[in-house]
Amino acid sequence: MRLGVLDVGSNTVHLLVVDAHRGAHPWPAHSEKAVLRLAEQIGPDGELTSRGEKALVTAVAEARAAAEGLGTDDLLAFATSAVRDATNAPQVLNRVRKETGVHLHVLPGADEARMTFLAVRRWFGWSAGRLLVLDIGGGSLELAAGVDEYPDLALSVPLGAGRLTRDRLRVQPETATPPPAAAIDELYRYVEETLDPVADKLGQIAWERTVATSKTFRTLARLAGAAPSGAGLWARRSLSHDGLRQVIGFIRHIPPSKLSELEGVSASRAHQLLAGAVVAEATMRRLGIDSLDICPWALREGVILRRLDQLDGR
Repeated sequence: MRLGVLDVGSNTVHLLVVDAHRGAHPWPAHSEKAVLRLAEQIGPDGELTSRGEKALVTAVAEARAAAEGLGTDDLLAFATSAVRDATNAPQVLNRVRKETGVHLHVLPGADEARMTFLAVRRWFGWSAGRLLVLDIGGGSLELAAGVDEYPDLALSVPLGAGRLTRDRLRVQPETATPPPAAAIDELYRYVEETLDPVADKLGQIAWERTVATSKTFRTLARLAGAAPSGAGLWARRSLSHDGLRQVIGFIRHIPPSKLSELEGVSASRAHQLLAGAVVAEATMRRLGIDSLDICPWALREGVILRRLDQLDGR
């Protein structure tokens, strides 16, 4: 069957269309995205701005039209932290439904972590043993750990790269000077304080392999020397803590407006890279992670796999 997944994230609205059936590899048939950076469209009152709301409605309508044109049998539409945390989320969701006909399901942070964990488990298989999975999004950091297809512990904390760029570093894509050292130091303190209860909970669970997903981790791994995307989906990629610290050592001195000139850094997220790197480094250090593997599957694939499991069960 042909499934469409519409992921309304903190940075992009991403439509992924796959041909899949239970027990088979979901093969992508089409992928398109609109860069909205909704995490940066949250106003001082906590509401998604009218500009952000209008852009979201337009992007969802275009994605639905594309999915229908491709003959999808089912469209799974969900929103993550940017919409989830907006104080006017009910009104936004209602407008999207009325104007596009798409019912966006708001995915709780813990469920986001569980779906991502499922995708990672299916990718690496049972031989990976007990897994710890990390995912840095635009609005939140998800962590999940366990030995089965669904984790023993799934957590979500407000440490997304877009959120921290907006609220802590206060830089824009066009900012022509690097953030001051004092702002970076303060960001580190905030991240570490937020991670304290997470580390306490994870300290009660053992794992044998750490895996990371998300554009942030893939970009950091590339800057640290991992294979480029052109090497293919199955090329093994990893990120060491030492390599990550070296990456931070040089990107902290580069203006946000210039970061996209680095190989493997996308222009749409370049200004968020430093905040994401700080979260990654603090998390690895706080949890005692020397190295982690990069998984090409993440939340969207997890949603697809879960849907296929449900269809098979019926």
